[in-house]
Amino acid sequence: AKPFQAPQGEECIEQISAHIETHLGEVESVFHEIVSDTVHIDVHLVKPTETFPSARPVTCGMSDLPMAIPSGAEASRYAELMITLPGDWQLDQQSFKEEKWYWPVRLLKELARLPHKYDTWLAFGHTVPNGDPAEPYALGTKLCGAIIVPSPTVPDGFHQLRIHEHKQITFFAVVPLYAEEMRLKLRDGSEKLLDKFVEMNVSDIVDPSRRNVARKRFGLF
Repeated sequence: AKPFQAPQGEECIEQISAHIETHLGEVESVFHEIVSDTVHIDVHLVKPTETFPSARPVTCGMSDLPMAIPSGAEASRYAELMITLPGDWQLDQQSFKEEKWYWPVRLLKELARLPHKYDTWLAFGHTVPNGDPAEPYALGTKLCGAIIVPSPTVPDGFHQLRIHEHKQITFFAVVPLYAEEMRLKLRDGSEKLLDKFVEMNVSDIVDPSRRNVARKRFGLF
């Protein structure tokens, strides 16, 4: 067996970059990893536009390796992740020294690595807590986990990218959650949680202090 070598994030970088720009808009900058563990994850930043005034960091490199999909599961073996941030979110290297600005990008990179480090998979409806017990991602928010879903705010053509006959990449959104929302999902399923999001007009745009859609159900107000 050949010794494992971490891919350098170059396998599909041109196709992924073109796909992002075709469907989401201009890539303003790319946060390149200096040191990589398991896979090389770069983050492409799509800047806000007049038609969509939010910023979208998107991973590139997670799809260099296939995920360990259980037999019988209908899921994509190749994925990349996106998170949607308010247009005024600070996304420069100086601001990233503060966790209150950096945590969504840190979350993207950690989730993009997770399947490859732990021989597992991420797909629609999977939730990942921030540690055990789950800890808030940063001071100033109680969000402490995330769900993987198709983004409701991207053009339909963005969700899938066909590289070749044997490789199709699925692009998922990462939506941060509260502890009660993760419990609701585990108990009643992801569709029930997403119905609550729609009912309470919660989008996939990160808001560190958004309302908690599960609080009423758990008797917290």
